[in-house]
Amino acid sequence: MFLAFFEEKGHLRLPSFPLIPKGDASLLLINSGMAPMKTWFSGEAEPPRKRICTCQKCIRTIDIESVGKTSRHGSYFEMLGNFSFGDYFKKESLIWTWEFLTEHLGMDENLLYPSVYLEDDEAFKIWTDEIGIAPERITKLGKEDNFWDHGSGPCGPCSEVYFDRGAEKGCGSSDCAPGCDCDRFVEIWNNVFTQFDNDGKGNYSELSQKNIDTGMGLDRLACVCQGVDSLFETDTVISIVRKVSKLSGIVYGKGTDSDVSIRIITDHIRAATMMICDGVLPSNEGRGYVLRRLLRRAARHGKLLGIDTLFLFDLCDVVISENKTAYPDLTPKSDFIKRVIKTEEENFSKTIDSGTAMLTELIEKLKNTGISVLPGADAFKLYDTYGFPLDLTIDMLAEQGLSVDEDGFREHMEEQRTKARKAREALGDLAWAGIDLGLDNTPTVFTGFDNITDKGEVLAIVSQGELCSSVSAGESCIVVLDRTPFYAEMGGQSPDFGTISSENAVFDVSAVEVSGGDKYLHHGKMRSGTLSVGNSVTSQIDTVRRNAIKRAHTATHLMHEALRRILGDHVNQAGSLVEPDKLRFDFTHFSALTADEIAKIEALVNEAVLSSHLVSVREMPIDEARKLGATALFGEKYGDVVRVVEMGDSVELCGGTHLDHTSMVGAFSILSEFSVASGVRRIEAITGEATLDAFNSARRHLSEISNLLKANTTDEVVSKLQQNLSALKDLRSKLGAQSSRDSADRAKQMLSDAKDIGDLKVLALAITDADLKVDGLRLLQDALREISPSIVSVIALAQGDKVTVTAACGKKAVSCGVKAGDIIREITKIGGGSGGGKPEFAMGGVKDSGKLNEVLAAVEPLVKEKAGG
Repeated sequence: MFLAFFEEKGHLRLPSFPLIPKGDASLLLINSGMAPMKTWFSGEAEPPRKRICTCQKCIRTIDIESVGKTSRHGSYFEMLGNFSFGDYFKKESLIWTWEFLTEHLGMDENLLYPSVYLEDDEAFKIWTDEIGIAPERITKLGKEDNFWDHGSGPCGPCSEVYFDRGAEKGCGSSDCAPGCDCDRFVEIWNNVFTQFDNDGKGNYSELSQKNIDTGMGLDRLACVCQGVDSLFETDTVISIVRKVSKLSGIVYGKGTDSDVSIRIITDHIRAATMMICDGVLPSNEGRGYVLRRLLRRAARHGKLLGIDTLFLFDLCDVVISENKTAYPDLTPKSDFIKRVIKTEEENFSKTIDSGTAMLTELIEKLKNTGISVLPGADAFKLYDTYGFPLDLTIDMLAEQGLSVDEDGFREHMEEQRTKARKAREALGDLAWAGIDLGLDNTPTVFTGFDNITDKGEVLAIVSQGELCSSVSAGESCIVVLDRTPFYAEMGGQSPDFGTISSENAVFDVSAVEVSGGDKYLHHGKMRSGTLSVGNSVTSQIDTVRRNAIKRAHTATHLMHEALRRILGDHVNQAGSLVEPDKLRFDFTHFSALTADEIAKIEALVNEAVLSSHLVSVREMPIDEARKLGATALFGEKYGDVVRVVEMGDSVELCGGTHLDHTSMVGAFSILSEFSVASGVRRIEAITGEATLDAFNSARRHLSEISNLLKANTTDEVVSKLQQNLSALKDLRSKLGAQSSRDSADRAKQMLSDAKDIGDLKVLALAITDADLKVDGLRLLQDALREISPSIVSVIALAQGDKVTVTAACGKKAVSCGVKAGDIIREITKIGGGSGGGKPEFAMGGVKDSGKLNEVLAAVEPLVKEKAGG
C-alpha cells in the first residue's frame, strides 16, 4: 500500500537494496532506509529519479543483547521510506503522510499526534493551516528529539507522527504526551527535512538543494494496524513463533525465560535467512561474524528450550514462506540458505563438543588444585572461543560440586563490548565523510610511497565525535590533512604510526583509516601544545615500524608464491594481516599442512630472501597486469590502472609498502598453521627482528636445558632427555603400583568398619589426611569396589573449610538399585552443596562443613530406601 501510494505521487519504486553495502566501507550491513542512498543525498552520484520510495531490509545488532528480552528490539526489520532529492519538500511530505495514514490505512485522526521541531514554524503552519490539525494536538520538541544533525554538513528539523495506544499503556503522568518515554505514544513516521548546512561551529545556512528523508518501521506500523503489543505478534512473524513453540513443546506467553528464547530464535532466524539470501556467509570476521553470532545464539537458545536436534535450517522454511512474495529471491535460494544454516548448526554442535572437552579439562585442573570456582576468564574463553554457553558451564560445574566466577565473566564480556563499541565508534558519524567534515570531495593526497615525512595543512579535527577548531595537550582526536605520508590501514596492512607537528604542537598518531570520501583520518593523542584547523604541519612516520611492516609484507608475497609451488595452484589468499615483523595469512586449502610441507615453504621463502631479488613496483593498465599473471590480493579494489609488485617469481597486485630487495626481510620463520574455517587454513609467521628475538630466546632456553640435563653439547640434549623421560616413566609406574597396593591395604582395613544392610556393605566416614588428594581418594574408592562388589562407600575428605564427598558402589550394589550419582546428589544438598556422577562413582562438595556429620548420617537410610529395605 505504501509503495503503491507513493508511486501514484510520481515516485520511482525501487526494490530493497542488498543488505551488503555497495561501495560504503563505513557499514558492515545496511541499517536504515537511507543508508544505500548516501551518495545521492551528498550529490556524489545522480539518483535515477528525484522521487524514490523503498521498503528496505535492515540489520542492526548494536542492541543484540536486548533482543528477546523486550518485545520491541529486533536485529532484523524493514523500513518504509519516501525520498526527495531536491524536488518536493515539507508541504507535500507532510500532506502525503497524513493522507496515507488516515485515508489509506484508515487510522483514527483523533489517535494521531504530530510533533515538530520547536523552531520549525513552517512545518507547524503546514500541519495547522494546510492539514487542519488543532495547534494543541501538535507537540513541539527540542533539538535532541526533532533535529537531525551529525556535526558538519547537511542537517535539518524533523516532524514525526505519534499513535496514541491508550492511557492504559501510559505512565499515568498528567503531562504524558508525544515524546514521553512510556509506551502510550508510539512514533510511527518520521519526516526529516534536510535544509541546512552546519559549518561545524553551530552556524547554519540554507542548502540550495533541500532533501526529504522519511522513515516508517514496517513492523511497528503493523503492530499498530493489527492492534498487537509486540512485533513478534504481527501476522508475518507469529507463525515463526508458533513453529518454535511446536518444536520445543513450550507454549509462548507462559514463561519469561522461555519467551525470551523463543523471541531470540524468531528474530535471529529472520535476520539470518535474509542475510544469506543477500550473499552473507558465516565467518569469523565482519558481517560474516554477525551472521555466525546470530545463528549460534539462536541454536544455543534452542538447546535452552530443550531442542536437541538441528532445527534452524527447517525453521527458515517458515521465514521464506512468509516473505517470498515481497522478496522473490528467497524461493530460488531456499535450498542454498538451508544448506548454509544446517552446516553452521552442525559446526556449532561440534563446537559445543569441543567446549565440553575443554571444560572437562578445566574441571580436572580445579579438582587437582583444590579450587572450587572456575575463573571468569576461563568461562569467557569458553564462550568467546568455542561459543560455549555460560548456562551450560554453570550446570556442568554444579554437577561436580564447583561453581563459576560469574562477575569475572561479566567483566570480560563488558571489556569485549567496550572494545567493540570503541571500534564501531572510531569513525562515528564520519560515515558521511566529506559532508560531515565540512570538506569537498577531494581525496587526501598520499605521498608515503616516496616520502617518510611531508608538509601539509590541517583541514579538520574531530574530538569526542564532534568537529572542533583546535585541540590541546592530552586530548584524543582525529586529524585530517590535505596530504600525508602515513599509510592507512587497508588491504590487510597495518597503519603507520608517527607524529604530526606544528610550530608549538605535537600530535602522536596511533592509527590511520580512510573514510568513505577517501579522506585519511589520523587517530591519536595530543602530546603537547595546541593544534588548530589551518595550521601548517610536518608529518613524520615512525620509520622503524614502517620498515618492520615492509619486511612482513614483502615476506607475505614470497610465502604466497611458496604455498602455490608446494601445495598447488588451488591456493588463493582468503585474508591477511601484516604487522611489524609479523604476518597472518589465510589461504584456501583442503587439509592441514604436514611438518615437511611447512619446512619446504619456510625454506623456499628464506631462499628467495637470500637471493636478494629486486622488488619492482610499477603502475600499468589492469589488462596488462593480468597478462603478466598478476595475482589479485584479498580485499583490494582495482581501477583501470593498478600497482604491480614483482619479486622473483611472485607477481601480485598490491597497494601496500614494500622493501627494495628481498634480502632486507632478514630471517623468516613460520610459527603456526591451523584451520580457521572449512577449506581455509592460516599461517602465522615472523620476520626480521622478531625472528632474531625468537632465535635468541630459543638458544637461551636450549642452553638452560643443556645445563639442567648436564649435557656437554646441545647435540646431547635429545639423548639425555630421552634417558630422563624413560627413568621418570619407570618411577611413575612403580609409584602408581605402590599407591594401588597402599589403597588396597587401606581399603581392607576400612571394610572391617562397614555395616551390613541386607546384602550390602555400607561405609560412611570422613578422613582428614592433609596430604591426600582427590586422585588418591578415587584410588581408594576403586580399591573398595574391586575388593567388595556389594560395597556402598561414602568417604568425605575434609581439609579446612573445603569438604569433598565421594561415593562408590560395587557391581552388586548397582544391580540392587543403589547408584553413586543418586547418593551424592541427595546427601550434598544437606550441607548446601551439590554434585553428581556415574552409578559406580560420583563426587560433590559440601559448603557447610558443620553439617558433615548430618551428611554422612543420611547415607544408611538412603541405601535402605534405594535397595528396597
